[in-house]
Amino acid sequence: MDFKHNENQIALYSKEGTLLAEITFPNLDDNTVDVNYTFVDSSLREQGIAGKLMQELVKDLQARGLKAVPTCSYAQGWFEKHSEYAHLIKYNK
Repeated sequence: MDFKHNENQIALYSKEGTLLAEITFPNLDDNTVDVNYTFVDSSLREQGIAGKLMQELVKDLQARGLKAVPTCSYAQGWFEKHSEYAHLIKYNK
C-alpha cells in the first residue's frame, strides 16, 4: 500500500487521484492528536485497510513522540484490541 502522509492525515488514493481511504488526526496541542475519523471506500472494505491505516498512524505517532486521543469509534476499538500501543494513548485525568 502506498499511503500518503499529509499533515494530520494519512490517505490512500487511486491512480486517478480519488480518495480511497484515510485517517485524520488534528492536533489538540503540541504533543497530542485527536484520532477523529477513519474512512475506507466500500470497494476496499473487508481487506484490513483501516487496520493498515492505524499501523501507519502508530508509526507516525512514535516517530514524532506524540500521544493520541481516539474519538473515532474505529480507532477506539482498534486501540482496545492492540494494548501493546496503550502507551500512545493520552488519558484524561
